[in-house]
Amino acid sequence: MIDFKDKIAEETSKVLELTKEELKEYIEIPKDTKMGDYALPCFKLAKEMKKSPVIIANEIKEKIEMPNKYISKIEAVNGFLNIFINNEILIENVLDEMESKKENYGSSNIGNGKNIIVEYSSPNIAKPFHVGHLRTTVIGRALYNMYKFLGYNTIGINHLGDWGTQFGKLIEGYKRFGNEYNLEENPIDKLTEIYVRINELCKEDESVLDDCRNNFKKLEDGDEYCTQVWQKFKDLSLKEFQRIYDILDVHFDSNNGESFYSDKMQEVVDILRKNNKLLESQGAEIVDLEYKNMPPLMVTKSNGSTTYATRDLAAILYRARTYDFDKCIYVVAYEQNLHFKQVFEVAKFLDLDEKYTNGLIHVPYGMVRLKTGKMSTRDGNVVKIEDLLKEAIAKVKIIIENKNPELENKEDIATKVGIGAVIFTDLYNSRIKDEIFDWDIMLNFNGETGPYMQYIYVRTKSVLEKAGYIPKLKDVNLDKLLDEDSVKVIKLLYQFNDKIMQAIEKYEPYIVARYLIEVAKTYSSFYNNNKIICDDKEVQDARIYLTYATGIVLKTGAALLGIKMPDKM
Repeated sequence: MIDFKDKIAEETSKVLELTKEELKEYIEIPKDTKMGDYALPCFKLAKEMKKSPVIIANEIKEKIEMPNKYISKIEAVNGFLNIFINNEILIENVLDEMESKKENYGSSNIGNGKNIIVEYSSPNIAKPFHVGHLRTTVIGRALYNMYKFLGYNTIGINHLGDWGTQFGKLIEGYKRFGNEYNLEENPIDKLTEIYVRINELCKEDESVLDDCRNNFKKLEDGDEYCTQVWQKFKDLSLKEFQRIYDILDVHFDSNNGESFYSDKMQEVVDILRKNNKLLESQGAEIVDLEYKNMPPLMVTKSNGSTTYATRDLAAILYRARTYDFDKCIYVVAYEQNLHFKQVFEVAKFLDLDEKYTNGLIHVPYGMVRLKTGKMSTRDGNVVKIEDLLKEAIAKVKIIIENKNPELENKEDIATKVGIGAVIFTDLYNSRIKDEIFDWDIMLNFNGETGPYMQYIYVRTKSVLEKAGYIPKLKDVNLDKLLDEDSVKVIKLLYQFNDKIMQAIEKYEPYIVARYLIEVAKTYSSFYNNNKIICDDKEVQDARIYLTYATGIVLKTGAALLGIKMPDKM
């Protein structure tokens, strides 16, 4: 597809002593389309050219040859060069691409030959799968989908929290209270109760905490009883998690959690020791990071057991050797910012190629909070994802029953809309913002929401069904799409690939989510202002094809976010 920004930079470079690549960095897309499709702020050139931005803009305008194949109009306004592209070329280019690629419209092979790891979800065994896990799961899955769509070899990893001191606590709790619980029924709830109780005991009695730590050391050393109990917790938890992943339609290429690296951590210790990076501190072994103004990273505890950081370092070694990754992306809450800074710094001492250490990326996100405050497993103050999704589906079903009681497949549609509403709400804002959990916002059917986007998609399907056909592009008179409403839609469809590129560059799925709302709103305006099924066959064919193209972008974009589209609502 034609890169209009590239073409504009090329034309502009002919009249300036700057390269096309340099100019591309300066060219931007104005928020107000009245200011052009693209703009060159000449303020950025003023110092270098020793002229006022106003003079520069006027000079460039005069020097660019017109008429131009790609540019229809140029305006010099207050130091800005506002550039309007040729709509005829644009329409032909977008719809040709749509005709050839269909559901793959917006995809590319830019990532061919590059390996991207995305680590996401990663719940803790024996703890509730709560709404806090929803963020990492849907953000990570969206990034995974987008990288894959752009041709990258993408590996999704569910780094399960199935190792660590907390299991020493659970084992101790199970020893003391296990006979009071039937873990086969609601195992996560029961294990949470045990965890909360043992934590209370630890607060009251330091010796209980020592027993917990010793349990984990025994687990690391292969103690039969501790291993057996730990495996029981893990099997029961995985069964529960899988049910939720099935509801969300989330899949992984690897479920290697922390325990997978239990026999791989000694190598980390050995390499760090060989490189003289380990220091003894009160019986523990640490890496001093004072030169980076960070606290030391503990590699082994005083009792010889390993740490979460040790397992992360072992995972980096394993992933570099196994996947030869270009990027290893960790979608983990911002509360772990320091941890990842420490781990990434220490990874430089593991004799790895710089390709791998430079490719370690932490993608933080804000927390999900209740109106009453932060969620805590220890205190039992959580909202489980499964409960949330079931409630969302139930509420949507009631709305459907009231609005369209004759609708077929209400259960399936309510599931798609309810789950879609939850996912879209989570992805609509920048990931770094904390999200206050609010039912009303999540399930609002008006405005900039998942259900609205789905409704507009259903409208495109309804138009196509009513028409009874989709014309071949060769039979469409593209001149019938030169009106303002149609051009606005096509200009947005043109941006699809660019929005996906922006989303992966910034690790921000919200860029695609907000783009889809803009597409939906703009198509809705087109639909309301223009009769699609009409007496003029040429006009009708053109508008039907535009409707078809819009539907493809909405459905494909929603799929990248992990949202399924209903055909009816």
